[in-house]
Amino acid sequence: MSDTRRRVKVYTLNEERQWDDRGTGHVSSTFVERLKGISLLVRAESDGSLLLESKISPNTAYQKQQDTLIVWSEAENYDLALSFQEKAGCDEIWEKICQVQGKDPALEITQDPIDESEEERFEEMPETSHLVDLPPCELAKLEEIADLVTSVLSSPIRREKLALALMSEGYIKKLLQLFQVCEDLDNREGLHHLYEIVRGVLFLNKAALFEVMFSDDCIMDVVGCLEYDPALVQPKRHREFLTKTAKFKEVIPITDSELRQKIHQTYRVQYIQDIILPTPSVFEENFLSTLTSFIFFNKVEIVSMLQEDEKFLTEVFAQLTDEATEEGKRRELVNFFKEFCAFSQTLQPQNRDAFFKTLANLGILPALEIVMGMDDLQVRAAAIDIFSYLVEFSPSMVREFVMQESQHTDDDVLLINVVIKQMICDTDPELGGAVQLMGLLRTLIDPENMLAPTNKTEKTEFLTFFYKYCMHVLTAPLLANTAESPKGENPVFSSACHLMGKLVPLVLCSLDNFQTAQLLALILELLTFCVEHHTYHIKNYIMNKDLLRRVLVLMNSKHTFLALCALRFMRRIIGLKDDFYNRYIIKGNLFEPVINALLDNGTRYNLLNSAIIELFEFIKVEDIKSLIAHIVDNFYKALESIEYVQTFKGLKTRYEQEKNRQNQRLSRYRRDTRSLEDDEEMWFNEEDDDEEGEVMAEKGKSEEDFPESYGKYMEAKKVEQDGPKLPKWTSAGHFKFSFSRSAGAANGTSGTNGKSAATPPNPSSPNGSSAKSAALPPAAVSKAGLVGLVDYPDDEEDDEEVEDSPRKRPRLGS
Repeated sequence: MSDTRRRVKVYTLNEERQWDDRGTGHVSSTFVERLKGISLLVRAESDGSLLLESKISPNTAYQKQQDTLIVWSEAENYDLALSFQEKAGCDEIWEKICQVQGKDPALEITQDPIDESEEERFEEMPETSHLVDLPPCELAKLEEIADLVTSVLSSPIRREKLALALMSEGYIKKLLQLFQVCEDLDNREGLHHLYEIVRGVLFLNKAALFEVMFSDDCIMDVVGCLEYDPALVQPKRHREFLTKTAKFKEVIPITDSELRQKIHQTYRVQYIQDIILPTPSVFEENFLSTLTSFIFFNKVEIVSMLQEDEKFLTEVFAQLTDEATEEGKRRELVNFFKEFCAFSQTLQPQNRDAFFKTLANLGILPALEIVMGMDDLQVRAAAIDIFSYLVEFSPSMVREFVMQESQHTDDDVLLINVVIKQMICDTDPELGGAVQLMGLLRTLIDPENMLAPTNKTEKTEFLTFFYKYCMHVLTAPLLANTAESPKGENPVFSSACHLMGKLVPLVLCSLDNFQTAQLLALILELLTFCVEHHTYHIKNYIMNKDLLRRVLVLMNSKHTFLALCALRFMRRIIGLKDDFYNRYIIKGNLFEPVINALLDNGTRYNLLNSAIIELFEFIKVEDIKSLIAHIVDNFYKALESIEYVQTFKGLKTRYEQEKNRQNQRLSRYRRDTRSLEDDEEMWFNEEDDDEEGEVMAEKGKSEEDFPESYGKYMEAKKVEQDGPKLPKWTSAGHFKFSFSRSAGAANGTSGTNGKSAATPPNPSSPNGSSAKSAALPPAAVSKAGLVGLVDYPDDEEDDEEVEDSPRKRPRLGS
């Protein structure tokens, strides 16, 4: 029993003046040595962690509300609340707080935070003045009562005293009886005074007063008083709206009268706060914090009571999924679940988790598949809202459901495919619903929120599922609108038509159609997200479908935003600097539509112009060699006239620098035998001149190493002169191959392609001639000169390409 009595929820008030759940635990009051005083401790019931540790300060104002709430502020803008499961537990802790502060537990607030001057005035008051003297509750005294209520709002002490007086004499009900009299007599002056009085009582911010004012027999009279705002020429008709227009529909009869009363009360109080009361001024903004808390905790209680009523929820789901249920009834059921899920946002995380698991077990996701396919726009909109609550709370739960569903359901009726089709078929000209659904899809396919437990990887499993069963549905409008032939001869177009079925007339429109362009832009936004986050799966899909080529067709759209979406898709691909993508772009000549768009744009300085130039600037800055060579080789003549930026000249410069580097690298591979002999002679000369052994010291060699180094050099030279032999393993751990082609070139004979390979002069040679070149020391020969003799698999083929053409073009992969 003690555990239940001490069970509490911890709340904190955020900057938006909304209560945030911090967890459920058990509260105790004990002396804490570190804090030097009696403190409130709350330990989580799940793992025993400390949720709250708060010293009961003698100067802190604690307030008890609704018999099960204790609220206080620990610092400026930091409010705390304990919500007890049982009244007995709340009373027990409240008595402990009052004991520490020396207060009477019968009070509902221990003290108010007051400034120094007011505290001095309070101490001067006689002890008997613990209450405010209220005027008699009569028609003639209404103006006096209104002035009194208005005057106390600036003083926390006087507000508290007035609240106690109003409660002790049953004053509220007497005032509401006067309201009925004034309305019967059409006494406008009295009604205006009652408006000021009731509004001021609400601003007293006392939960005990709210319990009276919002009870069934009083709340409509409170609303009636608030209709007679003196600033209005004619009174509002709030009661008429609440009683006639706003209908309370019970989709399934609610047998619990307390639950029904709580639902009605919450709606009406929310209406008072949102509709009737004017927006509070800066001075008044904290006056209604208790009203906000009242509504919040009412919602928590409603959700908890509904969730515990398994019979009620089971019946709701049974009717929702029953084919015999009439459309109007189904619409009411869906709207009920929408409100139910909205209320669930007030629950703390553990309870919210249990709430959504309960809905999942009862079959909320299969039910959504049914209602999303209905023709009623209101029902579909409500279903989308429910789906958004589920996805935002637990995308993993939705993913698990659809993966299990794929094992025994056709692709067309998979929940995610139903959502995609709803996005595609949104009839709103601005595609408001499609934008919402696109955001939900992005959440579902985002690897950042995918779990990776030890026994399986959710990311791998779900992405494999999505690309197998859903991606073709998502891209169908894109493929259908970018097909080469709209007659059905194109196989991709035909498959898209077959896939979309009755949806084709809705999605197969001219690219100049604004709604179609918006839809394709949404799809491209998702695909761009996939490129960034699904490297493996989306790469295979793009390659297999030649998707980038299809996307770049949209560069011709008259809607610049769509052309920019297509360009962004390509920019994201290039941004990965992936060799597979680069070869795909080169092989397909996919820069052509981008450059055509740049040239067609002319001299207009707009976003499209800037975005295209930024693409090429990125390639230049990142020095993506294969793309630079492709662009310069194929498009530089068309681009060289663009001089208002240096991007394209910079690409040409990068290209020529790389070309020079390749030629220099090639020249090192074409050293002939004469050059090797001159190197040997120069090496000896340098060794003779360097009596102190400085060269050897630089290379980390001692004089004792000289004979061995020279022997290795001569052995390498002998290999060159004797012609090609099998590779030998050197002491340095490398294979050495002969370089017979260089020897042939030195003798004036043709190489493998029949052309003479001339060796450029070595600038480090004393005479600068090609006949002699600086000999390399032993370490340099083994690590630099002989590196060119290593037989890499593609060297011979690359060399032949270089000799055939002054440019070495990158080889294209399939």
